[in-house]
Amino acid sequence: MRKIAYLMVGAVLGAGVVTLGSQTRLLSSTSAVAASSETYRQLSLFGDVFERIRSDYVEKPDESKLIEAAINGMLSSLDPHSSYLDAKAHRDMQQSTQGKFGGLGIEVTMEEGLIKVVSPIDDTPAARAGILANDIITHIDKEQVQGLSLNQAVDKMRGAVGTEVVLRIVRQGRKDPLDVTLKRDTITVQAVRTRIDDDVAVIRVTTFNEQTFDGVRRGIEKAMSEVPADKLKGFVIDLRNNPGGLLDQSISVANAFLDRGEIVSTRGRNADETQRFNAKTKPGDLTKGKPVVVLINGGSASASEIVAGALQDHKRATLIGTRSFGKGSVQTIIPIGSAGAVRLTTARYYTPSGRSIQAKGISPDVIIQQDVPDELKGRDEQRGESSLRGHLTNSQGEEKSGSSSYVPPDASKDKQLIYAFDLLRGKIEKPIAPKAEVMTPPPAPTAVPADSPEKPKEN
Repeated sequence: MRKIAYLMVGAVLGAGVVTLGSQTRLLSSTSAVAASSETYRQLSLFGDVFERIRSDYVEKPDESKLIEAAINGMLSSLDPHSSYLDAKAHRDMQQSTQGKFGGLGIEVTMEEGLIKVVSPIDDTPAARAGILANDIITHIDKEQVQGLSLNQAVDKMRGAVGTEVVLRIVRQGRKDPLDVTLKRDTITVQAVRTRIDDDVAVIRVTTFNEQTFDGVRRGIEKAMSEVPADKLKGFVIDLRNNPGGLLDQSISVANAFLDRGEIVSTRGRNADETQRFNAKTKPGDLTKGKPVVVLINGGSASASEIVAGALQDHKRATLIGTRSFGKGSVQTIIPIGSAGAVRLTTARYYTPSGRSIQAKGISPDVIIQQDVPDELKGRDEQRGESSLRGHLTNSQGEEKSGSSSYVPPDASKDKQLIYAFDLLRGKIEKPIAPKAEVMTPPPAPTAVPADSPEKPKEN
C-alpha cells in the first residue's frame, strides 16, 4: 500500500508540475512580450535623442561619430574588455596579432577614463623609454585622454614610423607628472626568445600572437639538439609581464608540454555550450618529460594564465614568482558593418581543475619576491583585474591586493630565475612537479555561463 501511495503522490505531483509548467510558459511569454516592448521603447528613446541632436545641436554633428560613440558607450558599460573597433582599429588589431605593427610597443587598458599601462613590450620604444606597468597616461601630445575611447587613444599613439609623440605619465610615488617623448617605430614583436644557460633552456614568451607556438616549438628543438639529453636539466618558461593574446596559441603552447588531458574550458551564457580543449597526442609533450618551471608575476595575464594554470593543475610544472593578473575572460572579435568589428567578452575560462582565474589570478607554487630598487618601491605592484571598474566578478573569490611585476634587467639579480635554475639543477630540495597526469575536470555547473568561441580570439 505504501508503494501505491507513493506512486499516486508522484502522479498527482507530476500533474501539478505539468499544470504549473503551462502557467509558467504563459507568464514567461507575457514577460517576454513586456520585455520586448520595453526594449523597443528604449530604442525609440535613442532615436528621439539622436534626431534632436541632429536638428538642434549648435553645430552640425558628424552622424557617424555619434553612432560610433553610442556603440562604444554601450559596449564599455559591459566590462573593461568589450569595445567597438572601427575599420582602422580592426586592421591594427589584426596586424598586432600577426606580430608586426607601427607604434610604441605598449599594452594598455582603460581605467576610469584614463589609459593605464598593462605592460611595455620588450625591446620597443616604450620599454627603452622606461614606461612601467601601472603608469597612467593622461595626455597624448598635450591632448587630454579623458573623453577618448580606448581605441581613439591607441590610434593617437600610433603613427608614421620615425615621428615623435609625447606622453604625459602619472606614476605612483612620483609627485609631478612626467612627460616622455617617444619615437614611433615598426614594432616587430618577437613573441619567443630562447637561450641556453649551460644545462637549462630558458624560453621567454612575451605575447601570444600567431607566431608564438612555432617559436616555442623551435626553442624546444634548439635545446634538445644543442644539449645532450642526459645533460639537459629542464626548461624555464618565462611568462612574466606577458599580457596574453590569442586563445588558440595558448592552447597549443600548453599542449607542447602535455601528452593528454584538458587544457582549458570556456563557458559563456549557456551551460550546454561549454567548450573543452584537450591536449593532443600529436604533437604532445615535445620535451619528452623534461622538468619544467614556469615564471609568472603580476603582469602575466589571460593566455599566460591559461598556460600556467593548465601546467600547474596537471602537476607538469612548478610555478615560481608572484600572483598573476587575473584576467579570466575570453574576447571574440566579431566582424560587423563595413570592415569594423565588435570585441565582445563571450566567455569565462577555467583551468582543468575547474578554477576560475577571473579577478583572482594564479598563485605560484613558490612565491619569490624580487629585490626592488628604492626608486621603484611601491610602483612595482601591478593592480590586477579586480581593480578594473566593471570587471566580471568571480563567485570563487577575488584578490583585491596588487602583485609585484618587477623583473630585474640584470639576470644575475633575478631571484625568481635563479631559484628556477637551482630547482632544476637539484640545489633545492623542493621536488620538481612530476610528469603530466590526466586531470578529470568537474562537469560545468548549469548556472555558469558557456560559449562556443570563434576565431580569432584575443585574451
